Amino acid sequence: MYIPDIYKNENQEEIRTFLVQNSFGILVNQTNGKLCATHIPLELDTNKEGKEILLGHISKENPQWKGFADSDQILAIFSGPHSYISPSWYNHENVPTWNYIAVHVYGKIKIIEGEAVTNSLKKLVDKYEQHSENPVRIEDLSKKTMIQTRGIVAFEIEIQEIQATKKMSQNRDDIDHATIILELEKTENSQSVAVANEMKKCRK
Repeated sequence: MYIPDIYKNENQEEIRTFLVQNSFGILVNQTNGKLCATHIPLELDTNKEGKEILLGHISKENPQWKGFADSDQILAIFSGPHSYISPSWYNHENVPTWNYIAVHVYGKIKIIEGEAVTNSLKKLVDKYEQHSENPVRIEDLSKKTMIQTRGIVAFEIEIQEIQATKKMSQNRDDIDHATIILELEKTENSQSVAVANEMKKCRK
């Protein structure tokens, strides 16, 4: 991913927090000579060897998984808040742009089976059920229901490289930066307000 130095995020703790909070990503690989992409949750975890991984699964009906054997190289893309930035918000003439946060994770994928699949699903369900009034637990599901796991391909991705960008008008002076935040908040658009909040963190 092309990242100008001013927008490069190298804060590892911040990046990992972002991956946990924005885990619905895009899994990209090559299958049968074509690029394939699937939108799925990819959960940050650590394997038995202490290496950072992403856990996920896709349907067996999805042909993307058949490319895992030909090449284990994978790209996972994660996006955060983003918003259009109008040049009318500057105190000088300029061009429009876009503020956004994105993380690319490169790694090696391998299919997992057996108990590892159940453990992966348990971590996923526990994370998203924790705030439910009546949380569902994998351990409580019947064998009949769990048979459906035969229809998925579960995997883990050993992380080899992470590239992160955080474009939040870092190149603007304090006056323009403050004005952009005010204008974003005026939109009352959830994405724009989220960008405004991220911008505030950059100038603390």
